[in-house]
Amino acid sequence: MRSSIIGGAMLPHAPQFFTMPPTEDVDNVQRVRDVAAHIGERLRALAPDLWIIFSNDHAEQFFHQVAPAFTIHVGGEARGGFAGRDFHWQVPGDIGQAIVRDLYAQGFDPAFSSTAKIDYAIGIPLTHLGHTAPILPIYVNAYLPPQPSPERCYAFGQAVGRAVTRLGLRTVVLASGGMSHFPGTDRYANPELDWDLRVLEKLRAGNLKSLIGYSEKELDDTGNIELRCWAAAAGALGEQVPDICQMDPSWHHNYASLAWFAIRDDTARPHYPATDPALVPLISAIHALAHDRAARARFIADPAAYATEFAVPAAQLPALLAMDVPALVGLGVHPLVPFLAEVQVRAQKGARP
Repeated sequence: MRSSIIGGAMLPHAPQFFTMPPTEDVDNVQRVRDVAAHIGERLRALAPDLWIIFSNDHAEQFFHQVAPAFTIHVGGEARGGFAGRDFHWQVPGDIGQAIVRDLYAQGFDPAFSSTAKIDYAIGIPLTHLGHTAPILPIYVNAYLPPQPSPERCYAFGQAVGRAVTRLGLRTVVLASGGMSHFPGTDRYANPELDWDLRVLEKLRAGNLKSLIGYSEKELDDTGNIELRCWAAAAGALGEQVPDICQMDPSWHHNYASLAWFAIRDDTARPHYPATDPALVPLISAIHALAHDRAARARFIADPAAYATEFAVPAAQLPALLAMDVPALVGLGVHPLVPFLAEVQVRAQKGARP
């Protein structure tokens, strides 16, 4: 079944975007805001049924009392605030509950909440996007050890993608966070730009699954623990080349903005496809030619009679009778079979006295 994910974005959420202390480069901040506004306009044009945002919590509501790896909002609304701004979005709680049920059936056990707050990790990117429609928040534990591994986050995102597809919901997936920064530590002024740029090159090429290749230690060492949210979104999106991949580094955060507006169908036929039941008689005939000398002899003597032995459908006969490998592959035959058959038939013809 083709995924119903139709677009997505990964966006930064530094608190300085709203507090704007004198240390900020105003032009740099404006570049981030401008690209997010453009992304929001393009994503709204897709007219999705559902918006999901994977976001971390900054050790506020998920801390000593409880710290789930993943938490899905199932309330009717979500509120919060930061830097004098009030956040309020409607939440499609019934969809949230349906996704929780589906994830349980898939072997994931996310927590759920009807009252979880929205902090700047969600409020800032949604504001920059200009997003006012209902949003389904999914919280990922990025800051409180032990955190879920990047592999688990990616697998969780895949499961969410399967859930919304089964629900028939055309969905935009957002991720908040990143890239390198060390809030509250003595490394705050030293983000790891070189590391971030290497990661972005892989994402720019569409290799989103590369995010699972970084260890928990490497994410911590490079100030990228929030990339767990990106990994979850990557799992939902699949291997997709972004339409936008922009880096705007600052002295304390490396602001990366990525977006996808057209999700490629990943069900495209591979070079070596599975067997189509409608091709079984044809493939059986070709397979015999590849591996049975007597069958080749019958084919060489009378190709039409040989095809009749296997009840090859009329529409497939011309390709078989001519032993036309490209045509046979075009019909959906596994390429290795006609390749070997043609080699063997040609060799046996050449060996005749």
